[in-house]
Amino acid sequence: MSHIGRSAEPDKRMLRREFLAVRSRLTADDVRVAALALAGRALDLPELARARTVAAYVSVGSEPGTLALLDALRARGVHVLLPALLPDNDLDWGAYTGEDSLARVQHGGKMALFEPAGERLGPDAVTAADVVLLPGLAVDARGMRLGRGGGSYDRVLARLERADAHPALVVLLYDTEVVERVPSEEHDRPVHAVVTPSAVRRFHAT
Repeated sequence: MSHIGRSAEPDKRMLRREFLAVRSRLTADDVRVAALALAGRALDLPELARARTVAAYVSVGSEPGTLALLDALRARGVHVLLPALLPDNDLDWGAYTGEDSLARVQHGGKMALFEPAGERLGPDAVTAADVVLLPGLAVDARGMRLGRGGGSYDRVLARLERADAHPALVVLLYDTEVVERVPSEEHDRPVHAVVTPSAVRRFHAT
């Protein structure tokens, strides 16, 4: 099956470029309006209503905005974990306690990320999450997610599997990023739901 993984990669790279190009044309107003709608949809999810701990991330650039959602979760008393990128592309985690708890961190030639400025809780902290909010560029009809290609969240998902942890996996996207099919490989795992500004779609993740 390994040849499928190799042949899928160029397709993934091409698709990533296409989705990023569309995002790059969004205005600041487009992003702001979508972020508020996205937060409203996500907060209605039963999984988030029940959650005590949510692993999330801070959106950057023209990504679907997450700050409004993070603040709303905090206001509910939810323990929100945010990732910090490690040199090997794995993720450590820290608590989100408001925008003033974020630090802008430049990782080499990559884009700057907003990460928790406080205590690091270790890569395994994510295994305590009831819900993991995943970044992505697209999701298909099977629930397969197209990420940015760094592999950080592949490591997170593998860590959850090793720990026998089963949080709800939810990806946050724009409406046009829910597509019929994206290339996938044997190690890829489907998400449970995708939230966009206008809808929630669920999958039977296995």
